[in-house]
Amino acid sequence: MVCARLHHSFIATATTATTATVPARCRCRGRGRARNPAPRLGAFFSSLVSSSRDRGEMGDDGPSKGSEVVVDDRHSLDRKIDAIRKAGPQKLQVIADFDATLTRYWVNGRRGQSSHGLLQQGNPEYDAKRQQLYEYYHPLEFSPTIPIDEKTKLMEEWWEKTHALLVEGGLSYDDIKKSVASANIAFREGVVELFEFLEERGIPILIFSAGLADIIEEVLRQKLHRSFRNIRIVSNRMEFDNDGRLISFKGRTIHSLNKNEHALDMAAPLHEQLGDANGPVDDSVSVKMRTNVLLLGDHIGDLGMSDGLNYETRISLGFLNDNIDGSIDSYCKAFDVVYLNDFPMWGVLELATQLLPAEAT
Repeated sequence: MVCARLHHSFIATATTATTATVPARCRCRGRGRARNPAPRLGAFFSSLVSSSRDRGEMGDDGPSKGSEVVVDDRHSLDRKIDAIRKAGPQKLQVIADFDATLTRYWVNGRRGQSSHGLLQQGNPEYDAKRQQLYEYYHPLEFSPTIPIDEKTKLMEEWWEKTHALLVEGGLSYDDIKKSVASANIAFREGVVELFEFLEERGIPILIFSAGLADIIEEVLRQKLHRSFRNIRIVSNRMEFDNDGRLISFKGRTIHSLNKNEHALDMAAPLHEQLGDANGPVDDSVSVKMRTNVLLLGDHIGDLGMSDGLNYETRISLGFLNDNIDGSIDSYCKAFDVVYLNDFPMWGVLELATQLLPAEAT
């Protein structure tokens, strides 16, 4: 059996110069694929969820090179879409990873920078020290032989040492602005339209990141040139003095292995702000009442971002940007929908229109 795959010529111009070849077969639970191109956005995702879709096993020629949508269990996805539609927009929230999920994996033919990796202190000595930490700890982060408890302690150690270097090295907010302005980072096509669509319907968006909230906000300002009232950044936040110099970090450290633990205590204020300004704020506008989740991530570990939210229905969307041959099977099994090859955000926007039809807004 093979995954359901959909090929779309209309998104070819949105892909970058570096594109991986998708393996000819994916050993998942799906039952077929649709090969018809989708000239319109509505037809694009409706072909994915339509019950009248043509079925059949993938031919020996395999998929063509380019962006793809992969669905493991289409019937399960149909059921989840129906459940979220029936529950209504007041029950829905969006949780998204930032780096290589909202942002592109490839930018101008090169690997795009992360929100943490783009930062330059304007002090070569401290930039070099942070790079040394990266070279030591990064292999440990992905080591298959280190127990998770030990690895978590190592990640806490890495983040805290890095934060200490930023303070000690005299990082300023001007350094952040300059770093973002010169960074090789860009949002996926369709991100602005997705944010606008969700903002118009009062759907909160939690952007989770083990990086730095201040940098992510500056990236949003410089690259999107606007703010969104429904977005809250769940990440490490800096505290600056009156001269714009970094003096400390607020709250608990969020690293790559614990960002799910901060969902409730950091998300609740966002949902309270979405309540009626003239009425009382109570649990009806808190995160606890939004029990349906649309989750976006580029690593299987990102599925943990919804842990602790006590959700009823979750649709998970995975962005598999690299190492497709080695990861496609595990991503198929983990996510409801998998987008390959630095796929743009148009597919997520169309899914959002399926979840939030006009008559329900």
